[in-house]
Amino acid sequence: MERATECGCFATYGSLPLAVSSHIAKDLHVFPLTHEQTIRAAATCTGVGLHSGAPVSLRILPAPAGTGIVFHRTDLDGFQIEASGRNVARVSYATSLMKKGVLISTTEHLLSAFTGVGIDNAIVELDNLELPILDGSARPFVEMIQKAGIRRQRKERTYLRIVRDIELREGDKFIAVYPADAYSVSYSINFPHPLIGKQSFCVRLTNGSYLKEIAPARTFGFLHEADAMRQQGLIRGASMENAIVLNRDEVLNPPLRFPDEFVRHKVLDLIGDLALIGKQILGSVVADRAGHAMHTALVSRILRDPSYWEETALEDEPAGPALASAASLSV
Repeated sequence: MERATECGCFATYGSLPLAVSSHIAKDLHVFPLTHEQTIRAAATCTGVGLHSGAPVSLRILPAPAGTGIVFHRTDLDGFQIEASGRNVARVSYATSLMKKGVLISTTEHLLSAFTGVGIDNAIVELDNLELPILDGSARPFVEMIQKAGIRRQRKERTYLRIVRDIELREGDKFIAVYPADAYSVSYSINFPHPLIGKQSFCVRLTNGSYLKEIAPARTFGFLHEADAMRQQGLIRGASMENAIVLNRDEVLNPPLRFPDEFVRHKVLDLIGDLALIGKQILGSVVADRAGHAMHTALVSRILRDPSYWEETALEDEPAGPALASAASLSV
């Protein structure tokens, strides 16, 4: 297998739509963060689940420092499921969490957005089993959070610094994380489609890179596979409005947001799945045709064996305009 190069920069195909870029300066915090953060006020949205097709309402609420991300099923008396690798259930075409038989599905886009904007603590209420797919990307979640605001908390943020190589292989699939001073992701895919083929993308999760380069990338699917997937109980909520749809030759609902939007969405998914570690890592993640099952297998390996990492805090970030929206501290 050809090893992806360590990530020192990201590609710059296309540009961020104005609707997103206008928000970036308002709530851009210096990364890496030294203190935990939560959302400043409640944020809500409604939609349908990608796979269930079920209508769902979702609300994000502030949470005290040290809470982490916790889902509440309001249709089941507020049953709580922590966003943790220990609660991972099904991971075929989406990542699902389960606790005591209660399921929450398709968590990866929201968890990816939380990582991208620096949210450590939040309560996520939903009244059905699957999160809304919205437009198929993380951008609507990012915009919701930014509109509500981000609050810096008093508790020091700690990271898991990777100190030993971790590599997992399964056939031609590969995922690894290597020691590094910052969080980066390098992803490669290879689909037998003329508009996809081999694509690679590399990003360091530094100021603005997630919002500009990753959040807008949408999920995608193939029209010739749709009937078989629906017979398996999948993609019952999929549409031209919430996914890139391809036939054997072309995109049926152009334009793409990036020429390589497909691999960028895989990066988005990976970031969301790795959020199930519970703390952001300091390490270089390399993936080749990995998918949700291997993403979550890496999460499990990291959580199961503390010899791969050390918990560490970072020195205070420099004061400056980027922290203006986080000037006040709270618990």
